[in-house]
Amino acid sequence: MASSKDYLEFVLELLRETSGVSYKKMMGEYILYKDNVIFGGVYDNRFLVKKTPSIGVYHLKEQIPYPGAKAMYLIDSEDPDEIKEIVELVYKDLTTKVV
Repeated sequence: MASSKDYLEFVLELLRETSGVSYKKMMGEYILYKDNVIFGGVYDNRFLVKKTPSIGVYHLKEQIPYPGAKAMYLIDSEDPDEIKEIVELVYKDLTTKVV
């Protein structure tokens, strides 16, 4: 099932406090970027971020975005400040090669 544009807009609103966020549509889903680094996506109307060591403290639920993919973390918070913290930590891990 492809993700809806309405759900993407909902996620983008949650990301309003996070700078440098952009997206690209790919095969009915949306890949999310922060400053040109992929940090997550919208898959089947689920907001998922890459699994990195720094966000383990949030105890997020693992989800598979599509068959054959690596597990990612489901973001079910609607708190823009908490989401910003999570995305910033993922971004830092990805850009400092901690993963």
